[in-house]
Amino acid sequence: MHHLIRIFMKTNYKILLVSLSIILILSSCVTRKNLSYLQYLAGQDNSGMQVSNTRTSVTPSAYKIMSYDNLFIRVITPDPQWSVLFNTTPVGQGGALTEESAGLLGYTVDGEGFIEIPFVGKLQVSGKTLSEIKVQLETTFEKYLNDAAITVRLINNYVTIIGEVNLPGRYLLTKDRLNIFETLAMAGDMSLYSNRQKVQLIRESPYGPMVKEFSLRDRDILTSEFYYVMPNDIIYAQPMRGKGFQNNASVFTLFLSAITTSLVIIGFFR
Repeated sequence: MHHLIRIFMKTNYKILLVSLSIILILSSCVTRKNLSYLQYLAGQDNSGMQVSNTRTSVTPSAYKIMSYDNLFIRVITPDPQWSVLFNTTPVGQGGALTEESAGLLGYTVDGEGFIEIPFVGKLQVSGKTLSEIKVQLETTFEKYLNDAAITVRLINNYVTIIGEVNLPGRYLLTKDRLNIFETLAMAGDMSLYSNRQKVQLIRESPYGPMVKEFSLRDRDILTSEFYYVMPNDIIYAQPMRGKGFQNNASVFTLFLSAITTSLVIIGFFR
């Protein structure tokens, strides 16, 4: 009878050990499905069936200037003496354009949406695109100069990528039509434990920051207004549950080893 009890106890120990191992393995498992982009359309199951949905393309909106943006404005005329009057630095001596030098090289939009240009005065620029501001400046400078060539650029033209990406940081937007996938590629793509089902984008608006949460596994992102990123966007890649296990893998391993050792010792003396 005592021998049967020992066999029963050892069997239960083995079942317990196997169960703990399976739970730990499953909690840390990241499947191909979790890592894939654009798997299905909204309203479909995850198998990708019923692909007859009607889809429309999305046209990216041009960024509209807001208060506290920094603008680089360069006025070039046939007579360099006139150019110097309207430029913050002499033509040909600008160097690299960075936010650190924005105070010297650019014009900061004030809280009411104005910039102030020497000898011209204040101009309302908030709510306008760079192209519209260029036309506005050309019209304004016609009163002072003939054949002036005007360049307008946004200095704070960056996007911030944080969370579960391989290279989080702040990146310069090198073109206007940069989509969410191209942006994540600059950060080395999303990490193994990034939740592609729940990505957050924080975007500034005249009424304050707004937050949009979307799935990169859903093809509907291709027609979303958030498919193309804007200057000053913040992209947050949230971690999956398995990330917690990864961070505490050594603790779980030590815990499992302790349980295993204890059960072996108890089984030996019974």
